[in-house]
Amino acid sequence: MARSHLNAAIIGLGVGERHISGYEADPRCRVVALCDLDAQKLQEVGARSPGRHLASDPQVVLKDPDIDIVSIASYDNVHCEQVVMALDQGKHVFVEKPLCLFPEEFHAITTALARNPHLKLSSNLILRRTPRFIQLRERILRGDLGQVYYLEGDYDYGRLHKIVNGWRGKIPFYSVVHGGAIHLIDLLLWLTQKRVERVFAWGNKLATAETSFRYFDFVVALLNFRDGTQAKVTANFASVTPHHHKLCVYGTSGSFVQSHLGAAYLTSRDPSQPMEAVTDGYPGTAKGDMLPSFVRAVLDGTSPDVTAEEVLEAMAVALAIEASLASHQPEPVNYDWQLTP
Repeated sequence: MARSHLNAAIIGLGVGERHISGYEADPRCRVVALCDLDAQKLQEVGARSPGRHLASDPQVVLKDPDIDIVSIASYDNVHCEQVVMALDQGKHVFVEKPLCLFPEEFHAITTALARNPHLKLSSNLILRRTPRFIQLRERILRGDLGQVYYLEGDYDYGRLHKIVNGWRGKIPFYSVVHGGAIHLIDLLLWLTQKRVERVFAWGNKLATAETSFRYFDFVVALLNFRDGTQAKVTANFASVTPHHHKLCVYGTSGSFVQSHLGAAYLTSRDPSQPMEAVTDGYPGTAKGDMLPSFVRAVLDGTSPDVTAEEVLEAMAVALAIEASLASHQPEPVNYDWQLTP
């Protein structure tokens, strides 16, 4: 039965607090419940956003029949369990990256989606909302750069303390690919509308060798697309830089480059020809900006900014990168999960 309004809940009130305004940007949606394991944080966020039910147990929220849609912004290692439970309790799901950590979790989520085909799932792959990347995609799809044959995407995290001192280093497994590079993976897939066939990856933890962090803090992966296009993606959590997303797109008629120094289009091999400086906003987004389109998708039957299939495709590439890190061999991307023929 179609709904005229939605009751939303948010689990995890770090970045999740910023989901409140995103949901309520659509007057048909109201955040009615907030959940966090940290009692102090729960009370502080509740005081800033009064009038909501406050819960310390995620299952209370997930099993509440009056909640229609849930944001999952908890620690990465519980995303799968909470996504599957939310779907099986009849709730639409908006999940912070990563969707999950392991192939078996990925399978559990795709199976739950297949059991509940009427439910929507999306993820906060927010680079799609960056104005200069929207403009870049329009130029690529219009053919302004010619045939795109190579791309580079670098996730310069610039927040090393978060993995050394924060929860990321304390959970049973943390992936800089799933937690960081996934943004660039999704961006490259969205920009090109192409599918990755195979990946080859390497990693190191030289920057955190003397710390308690146990996992790679740097990963580089080569992506081979089905049409022969190549790409390189890095998760550089050790970077001595501000947080930034470097991006290069090379086509047969032009190139786009973005670094810490700025962004530009180049349309000539002649060094005397001027570059076209890019002034469109970067990043130009807030963490809740994708939620209004998700609410519209649920209530109006439109497409969200990121569909479930797109979330799964980016995650499948990330999982293949992790598989290559373990095997030291090229690994295929698994597309057996496809939700539609």
